[in-house]
Amino acid sequence: MDQPWWITILVSLIVAFAGSGGFWAFVQSRYGFRDLQSQMLVGLGHDRIVYLGLKYIERGWITHDEFENLNDYLYTPYKKLGGNGSAERVMEAVKKLPIHQNGYKEEKKSN
Repeated sequence: MDQPWWITILVSLIVAFAGSGGFWAFVQSRYGFRDLQSQMLVGLGHDRIVYLGLKYIERGWITHDEFENLNDYLYTPYKKLGGNGSAERVMEAVKKLPIHQNGYKEEKKSN
């Protein structure tokens, strides 16, 4: 005996939903996987900001490229993910450091 047409459509919709990215995003958010990833990223960002920041503070200066890397690519996303505390205090101290020229020289292009 053939199954009714609506069962075929219903099964197709269920399979399509289960295979979609939206379903798995729901599962991840429901069980906290995204939260754990965010916590890990904040932890890694914190560690790297504090480590590098303290090295620059100990040295007493920072290059423009080092500051850009630390501030724009580590600290800004770290703050947006909710990080704060000691990394914020380290960054405030880093922002007060004198900025030196970069340690490399760009090659001159010949025509």
